[in-house]
Amino acid sequence: MKPMFNRILFGGDYNPNQWPQDIWQEDMAMFEKAHINSATINVFSWAQIQPSENQYDFSELDQIVALLSKEKKEIVLATATGALPAWMFKTYPEVGRTDYQGRHHKFGQRHNACPNSLVYQKYAAALAGKLAERYGDNPNVICWHINNEYQGDCYCDNCEKAFRVWLKDKYQTIDALNKAWNMSFWGHTVYEWDEIVLPNALSEGIGQDKTAFAGISIDYRRFSSDSLLENFKMERAAIRQFDPSTPVTTNLMGTFKGLDYFKWAKEMDIVSWDNYPAYNTPWSLVSMTHDLMRGLKQQPFMLMEQTPSQQNWQPYNSLKKPGQMRAQSYQTIAHGADTIQFFQLRRSIGACEKFHGAVIEHVGHENTRVFRETADLGKELSQLSEIMGTENHGKTALLFDWDNYWALEYTSGPTIDLTYVDQIHHYYRYFYDRNIPVDMVSEMDDLTGYDLVVAPVLYMVKAGVSERLTTFVEKGGTLVTTYMSGIVDQSDNVHLGGYPGPLRELAGIWVEEIDALAPEQVNQVRINDHLSGSSYLVSDIIHLEGAEALAHYTSNFYAGMPAVTKHAYGKGTVFYFGTRLDTASFDHIMNDVKETAGIEPILAEQTALEITRRQSESHDYYFLINFQSAPQTLPARFAGKVDLLSGMTLEDKQQLPQYSTYIIKEERHL
Repeated sequence: MKPMFNRILFGGDYNPNQWPQDIWQEDMAMFEKAHINSATINVFSWAQIQPSENQYDFSELDQIVALLSKEKKEIVLATATGALPAWMFKTYPEVGRTDYQGRHHKFGQRHNACPNSLVYQKYAAALAGKLAERYGDNPNVICWHINNEYQGDCYCDNCEKAFRVWLKDKYQTIDALNKAWNMSFWGHTVYEWDEIVLPNALSEGIGQDKTAFAGISIDYRRFSSDSLLENFKMERAAIRQFDPSTPVTTNLMGTFKGLDYFKWAKEMDIVSWDNYPAYNTPWSLVSMTHDLMRGLKQQPFMLMEQTPSQQNWQPYNSLKKPGQMRAQSYQTIAHGADTIQFFQLRRSIGACEKFHGAVIEHVGHENTRVFRETADLGKELSQLSEIMGTENHGKTALLFDWDNYWALEYTSGPTIDLTYVDQIHHYYRYFYDRNIPVDMVSEMDDLTGYDLVVAPVLYMVKAGVSERLTTFVEKGGTLVTTYMSGIVDQSDNVHLGGYPGPLRELAGIWVEEIDALAPEQVNQVRINDHLSGSSYLVSDIIHLEGAEALAHYTSNFYAGMPAVTKHAYGKGTVFYFGTRLDTASFDHIMNDVKETAGIEPILAEQTALEITRRQSESHDYYFLINFQSAPQTLPARFAGKVDLLSGMTLEDKQQLPQYSTYIIKEERHL
């Protein structure tokens, strides 16, 4: 596809307003040395731009924009609405949020605005419009960055009133709402719309993450996501009055629970996100999250933020080892990014982010390891514009759904250890280890063209979903689903008639009961070809209704009953995992899944390297990255090929050290 930008953006968050102007000139010189070609500015400058209710002062921002434009830097211009100025809180305290515990917040922190405050909406839209009117025709402004890392719920009176309006629109009648939320339970029937209260710690909440009535709590998650999305759309509309074409985005946060990113992506011109793995985050999980961000629109995305080295807000903020930032950056590009941007370009001198890494450290010059590595990466990226717009294609689709995310983790039982992202990653890891491309998709995405669909813990099956999966299998597709699937509808009410509800006929099984296993409890299983293994977390007690058993429990009172099943349906096949297996047993059965679906890895040769492929109409680009602690042998397939980054010809049985990265370009033979 046509890339959004003319070159790979390489830069990041830049806050010159925190420094005297003689420092700005030093920055420009160092940016040039580091091949930095872009800057994200104005992220948190509302207080400076609008010092009072009726006064705006763009003088310093004018200077910053003029300087960056003179230096031929691309500008990602933020709207600065992620943190409110103090005067707004003082004059209109209603703009602040009320938290889950019912406490109304004062001025401070960020993400501090009630999304349903008409006052906040008025001034945020006005600011976005004034920025677009002033800078929208500047050719160096190549992207609008609305707000910053949208997040957080509000439980104030404004939100309660807006929630009731949202519910009226959804349910139309109070009787339909009572039925959807099963309000006859505990005598919670409501008779008027104004009897509905928000599900926080003062009402239905059971701790921050549990609830007495999942129906209302899930709907409030949907409402909160929609409320913040309306804020984004409001600012976008204000920009579009003056700038009809420059791409608009906001920086997302991967698998962040609070917002339905598939819904958000429909309103964004390009997806951008902030990547901050911890020191012990599996590289497979980082890879999965990149694929999710690409999957939101099934197109290349922006990396809006990563740190050049150290983070500051995690429990343990390790330095990135030599070469690690480069490898992480190329992993990002390999999975679909067309930009590499940092937070931040110069380290802050105070407040909570003063120890967050930056291209320019507190020492203030370029003679640092981090700067040298950044400059080396920038030089390489300046020669890779041909990769922009190339796409990632796979025959395997992994379903991710925020409604299921919310509902599964709200449910009371069977175990507190059942968490959504962990379950999705458990399946993704199998494909990652084998260099099998995966597309992360929503329940509403077109499944045509996929041979395998994996839908773990599909707890909430909404209207139309089972029909779409059935059609996919009937036409010859292979489906994998698991325990805790097909249990409830969109309001968290159980599908009656036996588990897994709408998926029962498709899977060819009936799950009579679901056993929960505490961390110290383990069941034993035996796979049909006599491989023995262990199972954890939950155990479905399964009766076959047309399916065949691939594994049986050999311990507990349900010994001898199926643990994993396989069912021929139409022209396709359905695999059902009734328990979480140990890695060896799980991989063994997933090999059967892979063969049944006819799924092939990018590279037939086994390797511990991460190998990813982006494709244009004429060429394939293979990314080879070693995230292992020990050197890895170059796969024979690439011996004699030329590395696009170094121009070096790779040798047979060459040893690739940790964090080494190579890109191989090959002509496609269609």
